[in-house]
Amino acid sequence: MKTNYTQTLSRFTRQLRYEDIPPEVIERAKMIVLQTLGVSLAAKQVPGTRKAIEMARAANGGPGGTVTGWVSGDRLAPANAAFLAGSLSDMLDWEDTSWTGHPAAGIVPCAWIMAEHLKKSGKDFLTAVVLGYEVYQRIACAVQPSLDFQKDHGWGLTSWQIFGCIIPAVKLMGLDETAINKAIGLGTACSTLPTCLHEFTMSDFYHYEHGLRARDGILIAQLAQLGIDGFENALDDPTAFANLLTDTYDESWYTRDLGTRWLTMTTLLKHWPANMWVQTPVELAHDIVTENHLSVDEIKEIIVDPPRMSRMDHPPEGGFKSLMHAQFSIPYVISAMLHDPVPGAQWYSEERLRDPVLIDFAKRVVPGSSPPDPRGLGFKLFREGSFLMKTMTVNTFDGRSYVKSMDCHPGHPANMMTRAQFQDRFRVQSAPVLDSERQEEAIRLLCDVENCPDLSQLSGFLY
Repeated sequence: MKTNYTQTLSRFTRQLRYEDIPPEVIERAKMIVLQTLGVSLAAKQVPGTRKAIEMARAANGGPGGTVTGWVSGDRLAPANAAFLAGSLSDMLDWEDTSWTGHPAAGIVPCAWIMAEHLKKSGKDFLTAVVLGYEVYQRIACAVQPSLDFQKDHGWGLTSWQIFGCIIPAVKLMGLDETAINKAIGLGTACSTLPTCLHEFTMSDFYHYEHGLRARDGILIAQLAQLGIDGFENALDDPTAFANLLTDTYDESWYTRDLGTRWLTMTTLLKHWPANMWVQTPVELAHDIVTENHLSVDEIKEIIVDPPRMSRMDHPPEGGFKSLMHAQFSIPYVISAMLHDPVPGAQWYSEERLRDPVLIDFAKRVVPGSSPPDPRGLGFKLFREGSFLMKTMTVNTFDGRSYVKSMDCHPGHPANMMTRAQFQDRFRVQSAPVLDSERQEEAIRLLCDVENCPDLSQLSGFLY
């Protein structure tokens, strides 16, 4: 073999210490954790959460295990707890977005669960979280197919997720370089084929996909610890992975700027429980209505310009067919937000997805005259450090008009939320599970998690 990408990533995973990570990266990792735990607790009242809990219990064969089931409080084996936590992390589509997927929905659950299982320190936990981002993002950038491939065959949103699940686990388990190398190889064998079926069908299975990758990541790490023959240097083997997916892969991404440019800092953290491309329009609608003290009844029309292709769906007769369908609709999410400014699972209750008042108002949210955003432009701008510019016009029944533009909404790497803003969002997110006193204690401990000697001491805040 002419390259040693797998060895380099394995060595980096093995050798990285908490002390090697810049303070601003540690701070960002803590805010990612706070956000991910918060949005998982926020999902308590979603019907899909009940199903995820039932599935985790069934897979576990009854109660018993070393870690805590998020929201449920069940004692579960690590792999089954990972399925539950991964599913909940994405259930409201409120976690993060990288250039390639939603890494927090795998990295944070797997790091937390293995740290709890092994009674690791907060510093160990944060190191594993950062490692998950640094390795996952590089593998994903190297192998993610071209836009032409994605259009015809699908996008690997949850295909690369498995590497963000494996790396934190092997780090916390203390595996050596050879075992880590093999675990990465097992990840290439278990990475799912790119597909957009969840988006074509608007199926809520999309959320469980993240849980399945988290479960598999834990199992792969445990298998690598037990020992497996072969499977080394998979990222360097032309028969193993990247070229089987696409002929446009860029293997230089595997180790690009490793240890010097921290890709943890490039993730986008969502301000609202909705798809990535819905964030800016919802932010604009919120700002215009709040700044100008407008009521819902005063609004005649909301114009989004340019519109986002495939994100301007109005509710069909009878309402939305799934949670995901609503989360991907700019008109619906704006309507939900304006009728209930406090974000949460209640936006997506079965009753609200079919609420004639919300559905009728959503029809007032219409595309502007500009052509839709060109395919792929959003991710291109995201990688370059900016974002799509959106202009919103709100017209009232009495003839007033309000216009505002925005590109990098709160939570974008170029406009990251402050610690205080993350804390405020956590209070909103965790309210279905934690009372105000427990919220404040959780915030205090999570913002100081590097000083926790045993992460299992914090599991009481997960249900």
